[in-house]
Parts: sequence; C-alpha cells; structure tokens
Amino acid sequence: MKPFLFVILLIAVFAVFFRTTSRAAYETAPFTVQEKDGDYEVRDYPQLTVATTFQKSDEDGAFMRLFRYIQGANADSQKIQMTTPVFMDSQKEGTGMSFVLPQSVAAKAPAATANEVKVTKRPAAKYAIFRYAGRRSEKNEKASLERLREWMKSKGLKETGTPTFAYFDPPWTIGPFRRNEVMLQVAR
Repeated sequence: MKPFLFVILLIAVFAVFFRTTSRAAYETAPFTVQEKDGDYEVRDYPQLTVATTFQKSDEDGAFMRLFRYIQGANADSQKIQMTTPVFMDSQKEGTGMSFVLPQSVAAKAPAATANEVKVTKRPAAKYAIFRYAGRRSEKNEKASLERLREWMKSKGLKETGTPTFAYFDPPWTIGPFRRNEVMLQVAR
C-alpha cells in the first residue's frame, strides 16, 4: 500500500508544480475569437501594453532584460506578474521581444530603468493565427508561417504587416506540449 501512496503523492506534487509553473498559472493577453477552424483562428485583439526590447541574436539576453523589468527594474520598483504570450516580431529596430503587461498594471505601467526596454502600446488589430507545438526554431516558424498563409489564402484573407510569433510556455516544457502561435494581421 505504501508504494501506491507514494505514487499518489508524487502525482499531486507534480500537478501542483505544473499548475504553478506552466502557462495555466499566468494571465493571457485578451482576445475575441471571430472564427475557429482546427488549429487556425481569426482573432480580434484589443490594444495591449507591452514591455519590449530588441535582440541582436538568440543569446543576447533580451528575455532577461524583460524579466528584470517585471521583477522590479522599473521606475516604481514594482514587481509585475508574468503573462502569456511572449511576442517575437520583426520591427524597424530589429527583432522585438515583448512581454504583455497584466491588465491590472497596463494603464499605469512603470517606465523601465534599462534604456533597452521600452513600455509601449501594441495597437488593437485583427489577426489570423495558426497554433503549433515544438521548440522555437527557424524550421518550425517557417513551416508554420507557410501553413498559415495557405489557410488565409483559402479563406480569402489578406495579410498586412510582418509575422508575429507568440510563445506561451516556460523553457522546461517539453516540445510536444508547448503552445506556439504564428500571427498575421488581417486587413479589415
């Protein structure tokens, strides 16, 4: 009987750990689904307040700059809850990485103390989305973007702007269980 109790206890500990360290533990950027088709959706996003930094390479510390901001490296020394997703997109300044700020602080978000982090508004927009699993890689991003573009073409949707990739999971989540999305803004 003791091995059975140990297994139950182990499962309970794992469940608590997973619940408090997975995407389920975080506020997610709000949106309204306009159309759903399997792993594809058309969504309306409201204006979002984001903290953004630009990266020169995958290893340049962009994530940690944003993490320090939400841990208190800001004008108010305020700790800010992590949210999902982390947005990655090409902008004129380079590849931007953005944390969506929780709705509770979005209206009065403190300025960052690091010059490389800017708090801005991401405009309200309509997006076509394709959800996929796996680790972040150029191969996964390229294949997913192709699939989204094919689906949009079949639906008669016209894209505007550049792709955004949205990542929802902490680094320790194994590939098949990761939630990733590619987003393309849709002309209204």
